[in-house]
Amino acid sequence: MEVQATELISESARLARQFVAPLGRRWTHVQSVAQRAEKLRLAVADSDLPVLVSAAWLHDIGYASSLATTGFHPLDGARYLRTIEFPSRIVNLVAHHSGARFEARERGLEDELSEFDCEDSPVMDALVTADLTTGPDGQRLTYRGRIGEILVRYPEDHPVHQAWLKAADPLEACVRRVEQRLTGRLSSDEWS
Repeated sequence: MEVQATELISESARLARQFVAPLGRRWTHVQSVAQRAEKLRLAVADSDLPVLVSAAWLHDIGYASSLATTGFHPLDGARYLRTIEFPSRIVNLVAHHSGARFEARERGLEDELSEFDCEDSPVMDALVTADLTTGPDGQRLTYRGRIGEILVRYPEDHPVHQAWLKAADPLEACVRRVEQRLTGRLSSDEWS
């Protein structure tokens, strides 16, 4: 699927609306994550902004019941996007967003997730930051506030809860790198 930057973002938003809007609260979260990604534009190269914003729109597409085959939304979303020949970089970002590797380990899905390349880049850092500083109702949260919200929402024996006990500190480094990239380029009021 070869498309221009604005078409890529528009198609990503359209797909997100199609699959995530019926999920109510999740749709509010996704819209806010996409807006947050736009605000983090100075943390990535100009040429990477469409990739970041598209991945932000699509990061939770795998929650749609029609796409859920494993019950692990990063994997289910990435597999769907791959079938419609979405750009592989976005597919990979969706697969690995927000520490998916930690939850894949808890669910015994590491091999399946390894179908997708994991990008270690400013774009991944910004995607993690956009997602993990946005609450389930679209509200802005601190990173630690968001992790606390996740841990309260899922019972202690749930794979998500167990994954976040391990992922919280390593993923905080992504948020810190974004903050460092923005230092001197934006005041805290402009990017919060």
